Amino acid sequence: MASTATHLVVVVTMLVSAMAVAESNMLQDFCVADLSNAVKVNGYTCKDSTQVTPEDFYFQGLATAKAAANSSTGAIVTGATVEKLPGLNTLGLSMSRIDYAPNGLNPPHVHPRASEVIFVLEGQLYVGFVTTAGKLVAKYINKGEVFVFPKGLLHFQKNIAGSAPASVLAAFDSQLPGTQSLVASLFGALPDNILVESFKIKPKQVKTIKSRYQPKK
Repeated sequence: MASTATHLVVVVTMLVSAMAVAESNMLQDFCVADLSNAVKVNGYTCKDSTQVTPEDFYFQGLATAKAAANSSTGAIVTGATVEKLPGLNTLGLSMSRIDYAPNGLNPPHVHPRASEVIFVLEGQLYVGFVTTAGKLVAKYINKGEVFVFPKGLLHFQKNIAGSAPASVLAAFDSQLPGTQSLVASLFGALPDNILVESFKIKPKQVKTIKSRYQPKK
């Protein structure tokens, strides 16, 4: 009797595991995001397949460099996520292009839902990430080289050239990796007293920094 019960538990466990795996696989050729539908699940609902066009799988926004010198940090990120490329829905991948002015910086940030790999199109950069143990893993990279940032870890990229721009292509294992800027999140959202205690700085200093980052609504 005990043996039969044990076998039953094993069988049920295997069936549940198999169902979980099966349900994570694609059940159709594609699921183009219906961006007009206000209803969202973990992603977007599928567009009627009869209404799908080649444009749903096409995006030309990464083709040319952006004027990064006009940004506050000297870097501009152009994303090709599901919100701009509906054909990415449920495929678990996306891309972006990052353009840097001379000495431009893509400030410390995290992608909570994806790992990232960058390929240097032009220039030389100093890039790195910080482990959960607080160790910096960083390296100088050049045109044609690749660097990986593990999922959820704080990372940055800095154009070290003072007279030349730089550009990279980035790939993610998520259709919508998300981006959380360290400084903007801290000083744009947290109360003054939390920041004062955390950084051991004066309230006036906190207010000065916070004035640069408007809270999100």
